[in-house]
Amino acid sequence: MELPVISLPRAVPLQRERKPKENIPQTRGEREQIRSRLRAYVEEVGAVPPLSMTELRGIAEQFVEREGLDTIYTDYVGVLLNSEVWRDHLATIPFERRLLLLPKCLRIEDQCPAPFDEFGLLCKQCGLCSIQDLQEEAERLGYAVLVAEGSALVMAIIETGKIDAIVGVSCLSVLERSFPYMEAAAIPGIAIPLLQDDCVDVTVDLDWVWEVLHLTSDDRTHRLNLDGLREEVKGWFDSAMLEHLMGPAASETEVQAREWLAKDGKRWRPFLTACVWKAAQEDHDVEIPDSVKKAAIAVECFHKASLAHDDIEDNDDYRYGEATLHKQHGVPVALNLGDLLLGDGYRLILECDAPAEARLAMTQAAASGHRTLSLGQGAELNWTLAPSPLSLTQVLDIFRKKTSPAFEVALQLGASLVGATSEEMQIITRYSEALGIAYQIRDDVEDLTDADSPNDLLAMRPSLPLAILHERTKAKPEQRALVEKAWRRECTPEEIATIKELMEEFEVETRCRVLQESYKEEAVQCLKDLKSASLKGLLRRVVSKIFSIEVKDWCSEFEARNAASSETSPQSTGGSNAAG
Repeated sequence: MELPVISLPRAVPLQRERKPKENIPQTRGEREQIRSRLRAYVEEVGAVPPLSMTELRGIAEQFVEREGLDTIYTDYVGVLLNSEVWRDHLATIPFERRLLLLPKCLRIEDQCPAPFDEFGLLCKQCGLCSIQDLQEEAERLGYAVLVAEGSALVMAIIETGKIDAIVGVSCLSVLERSFPYMEAAAIPGIAIPLLQDDCVDVTVDLDWVWEVLHLTSDDRTHRLNLDGLREEVKGWFDSAMLEHLMGPAASETEVQAREWLAKDGKRWRPFLTACVWKAAQEDHDVEIPDSVKKAAIAVECFHKASLAHDDIEDNDDYRYGEATLHKQHGVPVALNLGDLLLGDGYRLILECDAPAEARLAMTQAAASGHRTLSLGQGAELNWTLAPSPLSLTQVLDIFRKKTSPAFEVALQLGASLVGATSEEMQIITRYSEALGIAYQIRDDVEDLTDADSPNDLLAMRPSLPLAILHERTKAKPEQRALVEKAWRRECTPEEIATIKELMEEFEVETRCRVLQESYKEEAVQCLKDLKSASLKGLLRRVVSKIFSIEVKDWCSEFEARNAASSETSPQSTGGSNAAG
């Protein structure tokens, strides 16, 4: 079946890139790790709200010491800690009894057309900043929304008796001043700290705001540890577990295929299969059965087969920092190993302990995904025979066909195992398409910005940055001719350097990032019609998880930083107060 013509999503505003204040962890990955470990710590110590400032500070200091963090982060930890102890309570409160409190400094100050009244900023829906989208979604859910700030305002709102919970975005100092009022009223509140406090074009971890905005006790997975689940999924690919689930590798060919299957990888696709199954369970701590594991491994079999074949077709030399499969064993062996993994994938599906209808649906989903991926790869390969400029939508269509099917198959296999409806499957298809495109755009952005990444300007593959540059040089004949030469892969190294300069001049990276964020948002918006709050909440968080920055050995990084600080200063410069 032919896919519909691809259309561009509504552009969403990008936050300006700014360095966080020194008392806030500097990378998104570090902040994610702190929040994840703090969530587990709250359960461990059994903290019960409301916490007094003394209790809050004490627990925050204990956590900072245990995790080896710089004490300068204590206030930040205190804010996250207070939010975590209220999390389950806030989830039970209807959206109609909640207030979303946003700061006016999220706006682009020098361009914002919004006026103010006695209640705060009156958003003009210009689309320049994130306030519009947050306000629209919150009001759609039933929240009261104010774009204002200040501890006096918080007190006035609490005293009305019309609000039972507050979701607030603000800087650490304002949150600290507001804490006594929240504590006195024992009103549930979750705060997302701004990353700066200078009140001009500030930034925030927006995914956290969206996550809390949709927090509801109807979502049984809102306490599910996605990091823990992903680590569990990764464990399914050690040799002992693969032998348990797939049977012994009885030949050299099977051993080679298993080694390739077990090679390093992000495991996002099998993780998605497990996520969908988890979302349907009353108890998210229930043990995952072998049938789900087999389906998840089948997804990875398909993925690793496509990589083996793709590396041959693209003549790539390296994968996972090592020689590609065909460089290690030769093209004939690599082709055969890919074919074997395809067979193993279908075999695992048929071995799942599931109703015949479910196994048929899983097989159909895998076959359809395999076909769509091959059509996308075919379009790319045929392009390489006579390379010429592709439009933005043509490149995105290749992304849709090459990358999105793997996400769709992963999700649909999990959905088939739990008896998802046809309406849910249709939503999963739309979600997967947007998610896959956003994922591939991220790869192109990384290629553009990372000196260690393979360069699509040299490789024979369609490039989104090059498509954008081709469109933006339409009125510059000389520059456009050079871009067209790059499309044909005829540029000298000096001309490639000029192309990169043009990409900076025409802000190609920014356009790529806007598209990435827009497709991420489209993926989330696809979930609106899902009836299952658990599946909706989990898939929303999956978007944030996939696109968050991973940090390895983060504790050792903090410890090294702390050691360096202690060498230059006899005392820590960390704040002594844990903000609420």
